[in-house]
Amino acid sequence: MTRALLPLLLIFGVVATAAVAQGKKKSGPPKMPEIVGKWIGDWGPYDPAKGVAIDKAKCKQLDCSVVLKDDGGAKVWEATFEGECGRPYKYTIKMEGKQAGETVMFKGTVDLGEQDGGVYDWIGRANDDEFAGFYTSSHHVGVFRLAKAKAKAKEAASE
Repeated sequence: MTRALLPLLLIFGVVATAAVAQGKKKSGPPKMPEIVGKWIGDWGPYDPAKGVAIDKAKCKQLDCSVVLKDDGGAKVWEATFEGECGRPYKYTIKMEGKQAGETVMFKGTVDLGEQDGGVYDWIGRANDDEFAGFYTSSHHVGVFRLAKAKAKAKEAASE
């Protein structure tokens, strides 16, 4: 009977060692998501009184390009948002970000000028697949949802 148990104990030992090794691999720091690059999606007004659904008729296309800058050793992302809402617009916004797992949480304040609504505060998050956020100003409240440009192109081709 002891001879029959020995191979089982060896197998159990190998499996347990592999499980411990795999657990150690996962305990390392999470990878930084790939935020730099082209993003496309939409943005639109948000009315908390009407719930989560956003009126698709009021959503506008939004293109975004994100670059990573070195600001004295600190990581700073800059997002350039482009689109059209009555007229073309293009804004570059410095994004303060902090990694939380495999996501980066962003926040910022930007003055777009009186003609474009003045000062906006916004928060957002980005991971490898999605860049989403919420913005508010003294006159406007809204959301934006973006996906990597390559992912959107593949999605459109498969439809």
